[in-house]
Amino acid sequence: MISTKKLILVSILLVSSIGCDQTTKGIAKSSLQDAFPQSLLNGFVLLQYAENPGGMMSFGAGLHPEVRFWFLTVFVGVMLLGMFLFTIFSRKLTSLQITALTLIVGGGFSNLLDRIFNDGHVVDFLNVGIGSLRTAIFNIADVVILLGTVLLLFATPFQNGKAPVKTPEQPVE
Repeated sequence: MISTKKLILVSILLVSSIGCDQTTKGIAKSSLQDAFPQSLLNGFVLLQYAENPGGMMSFGAGLHPEVRFWFLTVFVGVMLLGMFLFTIFSRKLTSLQITALTLIVGGGFSNLLDRIFNDGHVVDFLNVGIGSLRTAIFNIADVVILLGTVLLLFATPFQNGKAPVKTPEQPVE
């Protein structure tokens, strides 16, 4: 049986991550799409509208559109569904692991929504860096996925290449 505590945690994280990402993408689309890049914090942050047909750092953007659809929409959608179901039904996950996996699923699902409703493209609008040393253009979903990945690394401790016998936190029932 799935605990109420787990369902509440997953629901809040999914609604928050998808809601924040989709809201900021809507603002970016309405205010940055036909505008020059906007500089914040002395140019450390640039707000610059872009539609990315590929994955992270435009990976797969050069693929044939049909291959890109099957890989970045169908395959990613199936993987996200699998991660979501694993997160919901696994009885051995700690709350930190549940949080991490839910953030990854939430960010991934929000980008998947873009692909479905934006002709296979994801809206990106953030760029950070100093001078010519800058990141690729990204969005809030990408930040959420990265945060979830980092949390998952911390939530899954290994000692000498082996999982420890005791976990620092009891599973959420």
